[in-house]
Amino acid sequence: MAEDEGEKTEEPTSKKIEDARAKGNVPKSQDASGVLTLFAAILAVLMLFNFMSEHVVFLTKYYFSMLGNTELTRDTLMNIAIVTAKEFFIIFLPLSLIVAISGVLAALAQFGFLFNADAIAPNFSKLNIISGMKNLFSLKKLVDGLKITLKSLTTLGIGFYFFFLYTKELPTVVLFSLHDQLSWMVHKAIILAAIMLFIIGIYAAIDVVLVRKRYFDGLKMSKQEIKDEMKNMEGDPLIKGKIRQMQMQSARKRMMASVPQADVVITNPTHYAVAIKYDEKKGHAPVVLAKGMNHMALKIKEIARENGVHIVQDPPLARALYAQVEVEREIPEELFTAVAEVLAYVYKMNKN
Repeated sequence: MAEDEGEKTEEPTSKKIEDARAKGNVPKSQDASGVLTLFAAILAVLMLFNFMSEHVVFLTKYYFSMLGNTELTRDTLMNIAIVTAKEFFIIFLPLSLIVAISGVLAALAQFGFLFNADAIAPNFSKLNIISGMKNLFSLKKLVDGLKITLKSLTTLGIGFYFFFLYTKELPTVVLFSLHDQLSWMVHKAIILAAIMLFIIGIYAAIDVVLVRKRYFDGLKMSKQEIKDEMKNMEGDPLIKGKIRQMQMQSARKRMMASVPQADVVITNPTHYAVAIKYDEKKGHAPVVLAKGMNHMALKIKEIARENGVHIVQDPPLARALYAQVEVEREIPEELFTAVAEVLAYVYKMNKN
């Protein structure tokens, strides 16, 4: 039985998942992020193609304008470098921003917003050579390596096949204008990227399933861990029992302290005792100040006698008040008449 409780066979609780998330431990598929980022990059190239081609054409014309007409001095080379860097910056900045944003969105789509300072804090234990060698030759690394190899061979193999088909068109493409050559190149690149994206997407879907399964399997709990977690969340039953007992004792003391303020104590006469007070300035009905049975009833009557509070025997009324009315609550309407008769009797006795 003890061994069964130690086996991690139970699904992780929501608290276990939240604690893991707080530590930065979340299910993340690199393949899924890569597919989404590559898809965003293809869309960005399609949207920015005219913009990018204009700058490539400008840069090409600029280079041709420098041939044979300009002496290649240090200043000239510096100007060429500056113009080239500027044009490349203009060309790739929008694309880079789109890819970066898509990478962030891909992460958010998998596990939402998460900031964990521990993830960026230096961890010198990772520099342990022995632990690093163990991780390097672990079963997980072997499986990951085989997965990457299979994915790379499949993707590159199919991609190379289509690329080889495109090379047969090059003799014709050479006769195109520069702009048309760029259009052909981008068109074929998009087709090639879409094919590779489809293949990688299949691997990514499989990877998402495997990553999430491995993640939740790693968080599985034993029955004893679930019991300990529930105990920590709800508190130790022994401590809760003691707290409840102290609360009941405190409430009982307050109740007994209010008995001297009562107008009358209605009894069974031995089993039940209910202390009643009526203050027309504070409420429309009499209020139960205290109630008890057996030993508690005897204690209420004892305090009532010590403080000159009238004690009236009315078994049916005492039982009804004890059963229906909580302490510090007004009596219900159906008991008004019976209680009013008792209070009238008490007020009459006080006048005499």
